[in-house]
Amino acid sequence: MHYSEAIVWKKAMRLAELVCLIVEGLPVTERYGIRSQITRAAISVPSNIAEGWTRESRRERRQFLSVAHGSLSELHTQLTLCIRVGWLSAASLTEFFQLADETSRMLTTLRRKARSEA
Repeated sequence: MHYSEAIVWKKAMRLAELVCLIVEGLPVTERYGIRSQITRAAISVPSNIAEGWTRESRRERRQFLSVAHGSLSELHTQLTLCIRVGWLSAASLTEFFQLADETSRMLTTLRRKARSEA
């Protein structure tokens, strides 16, 4: 199966798309600060899923899935901070948090499966 057909990649792409829209609500002064970090982390999730999916080595595949999962956790933390400091509302991130949870669960399952195949 091509990575673009994988549900986990589709969910990660939707996350990245949502985040690109959400960061428009951040203060202009954060354009090169947290906004840039958030965008990079969001893009990293589906990008690393895709790269890992196409690797032949199980070890490399596990590594890229791990990086994707780490980027997702980083993104979750950054957006939670934005809520805490009042830059974004929790209501505006409802879909994001739901998708992030689903994607995280899928990545956990894929990583466990990859470890057991080793």
